[in-house]
Amino acid sequence: MKTKTLIKKLGVLYPKRLAETFDHVGLQTGKLREDTKTIVLSLDFDSSVFQTLIREKLLAKIDLIITHHPFIFGTKYQVFKKDEIKKELCSKIDDKNIPIYSYHTNFDTARYGMNDALAEAIGLNNVKPLDNNPMARGGYLDKEYDIKEISNLITKRLNISYGLLLPYGKEKINSIAIIGGGGWHGYKDALNEGYDLFISGDCPHHARREIIEYKYNYLDFPHEIEKIFMYQMKKILLSIDSSLNVIIIDHEKEPTIIS
Repeated sequence: MKTKTLIKKLGVLYPKRLAETFDHVGLQTGKLREDTKTIVLSLDFDSSVFQTLIREKLLAKIDLIITHHPFIFGTKYQVFKKDEIKKELCSKIDDKNIPIYSYHTNFDTARYGMNDALAEAIGLNNVKPLDNNPMARGGYLDKEYDIKEISNLITKRLNISYGLLLPYGKEKINSIAIIGGGGWHGYKDALNEGYDLFISGDCPHHARREIIEYKYNYLDFPHEIEKIFMYQMKKILLSIDSSLNVIIIDHEKEPTIIS
């Protein structure tokens, strides 16, 4: 389909105005082609994705790469000054004339985006944005669960190997709020709006101590749960044009657990 038409339709669903002010969404590098048939989706674009494209002989077939995390987070001058690897990788992908486009916090906040997909995956009903944190989603379980039971169940539903649980709130869980990635700072919004458990990631030590002081439940998951972006975006792309060839590259691995 016409690339401008595709980007316009995606822009209606995930408008740039929903992105956080610090964010760098949109076209990252290259120039959009007139037509798009084959799209590659990845959570990030890095050397391992590029090598996969070479190994799978995809470079000559791709019209567009869509990532969740922006490939260039800032100006090229600022980023390349500190990151020679990214500078070299950008040069390589530019040589192939393959544009990279990113949907980040606008995808997280929008309907049918990251946090709606995560809420559905963990089994929440009556899902809605939090009143004071529109990026987060809150909803209700089909029944009441013990805190450790539901934490283990959600870990399996998100297909990850571990989570870090702070079980200092209610022992029985009926309502949950969630933000993918590093949204740990939203726990107070979830607490104030009456949710029994908050789920996010990248929680630092001082925040864990605060959560314990507030006697609340928090489940910290690796940032990689955001790989659901690729499957949600594929669904959206095919709903726009079922003839698109959408390829997912799921290359990111969780940290190795040492026990």
